[in-house]
Formats: sequence, structure tokens, C-alpha cells
Amino acid sequence: MFDQDMKKTSIYLEPELDATLARMADRLGITKAELIRRSLRAAAEGEARPRVSAIGVGQGPGDVSENVDKHLVESGFGES
Repeated sequence: MFDQDMKKTSIYLEPELDATLARMADRLGITKAELIRRSLRAAAEGEARPRVSAIGVGQGPGDVSENVDKHLVESGFGES
């Protein structure tokens, strides 16, 4: 996917990261450079979208995930 409009840049990678990227690229059947481009593109696109953080926003009993049915009945959820 080399394009004349691309800008060449250099980065320094730890040997372990370089080896991991090489294995991933090989598994995907692409070059390491393409894997890095795709990863950077995905990270840059993700940065443009705001992330919503809901952890710690509300209050409630601490056992909701363990006692879902009990809490639904107590809340009246689903009743007409």
C-alpha cells in the first residue's frame, strides 16, 4: 500500500514490541508498516470521538450484578 503521497517517519521500538508487531503482521498477512499505519489510524480516529465514562456516576446497591432479578422486582421494572 505504498503511496507517493505518504510521509516517511522513523520511530524507536523496544525489541519485544517490534517482535510482537512482526508476529501480528505475519498473522494478518500484511507488512509491519501497514500494521503500524492501521493501528495509528484507529487510535487517531478513536481520539476524535468523545468517550463517555459512566463509572461512578450513579448510586445503588453494590450487589446489582449478583442479584439482578431481586432488584428488578423491588424496582417494579416491567410492571404495567
